Amino acid sequence: MNKVVDNVSEALTGIEDGMTIMLGGFGLCGIPENSIAQLVKMGVKDLTCISNNAGVDDFGLGLLLQKKQIKKMISSYVGENDEFERQMLSGELEVDLIPQGSLAERCRAGGAGIPAFYTPAGYGTEVAEGKEVKEFNGKPHILESALHADFAIVKAWKGDTAGNLIFKATARNFNPVMATAGKITIAEVEELVPAGELDPNNIHTAGIFVQRIFKGEKFEKRIEQRTTRPRS
Repeated sequence: MNKVVDNVSEALTGIEDGMTIMLGGFGLCGIPENSIAQLVKMGVKDLTCISNNAGVDDFGLGLLLQKKQIKKMISSYVGENDEFERQMLSGELEVDLIPQGSLAERCRAGGAGIPAFYTPAGYGTEVAEGKEVKEFNGKPHILESALHADFAIVKAWKGDTAGNLIFKATARNFNPVMATAGKITIAEVEELVPAGELDPNNIHTAGIFVQRIFKGEKFEKRIEQRTTRPRS
């Protein structure tokens, strides 16, 4: 089955105000930047975005925050985005901060059909407020529910026309689990090849989870934090 669409505009057809969207990536690595730019252009608002973080002020999900298009962020990290911090502290933005491993597992559980699971992460903190607690092997665990989305938007290094995906390095962090948990999954790829060209042993996400795939027009390889030392 050929799942290729012509461009990002066609790929994002059906996304409307108030929807929940998962967006893959880790920091600025492996984010679906063409799709995020299109969401800005579309002007959809009141979005609930599930993502590890919200990018930086002028890139990634920070662009949607600038336009006040996000109503709620479900994420595990705030640190690099001043606008995210400002909106959260002012009460303009609803934020659900989740331990990073729990966020990944909640997405994975959503794709695997697991409604909830117990984890020790977050017990004794605000994360556990209002959640069921059970003891396993003498250790308290809290009940966390699976996460789902109307659309999951991921970015892959390579993909084929059947929707099979290969992620590169750090981009494998959240993209594969989110690709399974959307009612509709959209993949933007750097390289698009015919079905059968990818080695099946190297495929990270099977095409059955992907409904639409397109080749991105451009990708900006930003470094979020550059750390150097003087030459000795």
